[in-house]
Amino acid sequence: MKFPTPLIEGKLIKRYKRFLSDIELPNGEVVVAHCPNTGSMKRCQQDDARVWMSKSDNSKRKLAYTWELVEVDNKYLACINTGYPNKLVGEAIANGVVTELVGYAEQKAEVKYGEKSRIDWLLTCDDGRKCYVEVKNVTLLEEDGLGYFPDAVTDRGRKHLYELAKMVEEGHRAVMFFCVSHTGINSVTPAVHIDKKYAQAFVEVVEKGVEVIAYQVAIDSQEMKVVRSVPVVMPDL
Repeated sequence: MKFPTPLIEGKLIKRYKRFLSDIELPNGEVVVAHCPNTGSMKRCQQDDARVWMSKSDNSKRKLAYTWELVEVDNKYLACINTGYPNKLVGEAIANGVVTELVGYAEQKAEVKYGEKSRIDWLLTCDDGRKCYVEVKNVTLLEEDGLGYFPDAVTDRGRKHLYELAKMVEEGHRAVMFFCVSHTGINSVTPAVHIDKKYAQAFVEVVEKGVEVIAYQVAIDSQEMKVVRSVPVVMPDL
């Protein structure tokens, strides 16, 4: 996935009201950029971090700039725009990059299922067999190479786990897909220390047959793409 326009580098001053961020441009000008992330963004909003923004020419937009990438710990890149992981994973599946999910005849996005939910990707074989793929974005790095999900308590995320398990009970295939949008993460685990209930649900649904896979995203200021599988570490409860 290529960014539609060249990204603009800046320095993060602060994020506030969840969806707003003040960013200083190289010329000293401070602009307000949209922050497309509803989460805590733990460790992805460090003081004076280098960031990259896109700029829209749409005069109807309230904010022209959108915060896209951040440099973490002065050496890694992370994508904070949560609108991208589903698209990145969809492209990777369609291009055969995700070896665990090849061979399906049809691929649809945002299909209704469960209790008032939508599955990120529904894959269907020629013979009608279905695979439900839920995508979660991983950007929290707390120790050497190990990434955590979630970065805040998520009742919604726990609900999604149980809905995947329900699909398995009905005879379908169900996959939790961790999209690792952080170049410093090389393995993923549920964040027991942040949301123990989520971690417990994770273990429970895996035992019921929900599959879990994780792939890392290569990131630079021109493009992003899903490139390689990384291990998923079961939590120690």
